[in-house]
Amino acid sequence: MAPLVHAGQATGITTLTLDSPANRNALSAGLVGELRAALAGAGADPAARAVVLTHTGTTFCSGADLKSPCDPADFLALLREVAELPKPVVARVTGHVRAGGLGLLGACDITAAGPQSTYAFTETHLGVVPAVISAPLLPRLDPRAAARYFLTAEAFDAAEAARIGLLTLHGADVDEALAPVLAGLRKAGPEALAATKRLLTAPVRAALAEDGAALAELSARHFASEEAREGITARFERRDPSWAR
Repeated sequence: MAPLVHAGQATGITTLTLDSPANRNALSAGLVGELRAALAGAGADPAARAVVLTHTGTTFCSGADLKSPCDPADFLALLREVAELPKPVVARVTGHVRAGGLGLLGACDITAAGPQSTYAFTETHLGVVPAVISAPLLPRLDPRAAARYFLTAEAFDAAEAARIGLLTLHGADVDEALAPVLAGLRKAGPEALAATKRLLTAPVRAALAEDGAALAELSARHFASEEAREGITARFERRDPSWAR
């Protein structure tokens, strides 16, 4: 079976590429497991100053694999490992991000995107709850914007994502926008970088540690509900769910 995550290393930067375009890089058990292993490898590599998380295809991550979702506890563990990695994790996005994929962005330290990227918290339209992802995202997002987009599942663009705190920066050429960021990280002392990241991620790590287990249970409970079964079935059948007005 082909790998779902590829790792590459160049000039102090480890790049981890999500490579499951057939299901839009959905959070299957396989992809989550491979990404956790790849992050652990990057964290242990003394040559790596930072990690860039990117993707193949037109979607960075579509959220949970609705045909074979990962355990919410495993996804929680992944988010904690991103936040706790002693090296900065930089998301490089050139496509769409939905649901759990936004949680990955929330756990990253720096997020950059190109002009074709779009974003949506699609959970409520499926009859599920953006539970686990709320832990890394709510400390970072504008509260009014979080309330709007969590509740309505509206899609929004890169400029709006930057305005509300989901993205650090965006531009016509994401690699050009990221060049000074990566140059700055390469020049930083590794111990100072790790300690500074730990200062900055304190609210996210606290939320994941204190609320993570309860949020994973909430997520699992709603995924198992009758409402979720109807919402997910409706998505596969390309129709509105029974409750839509």
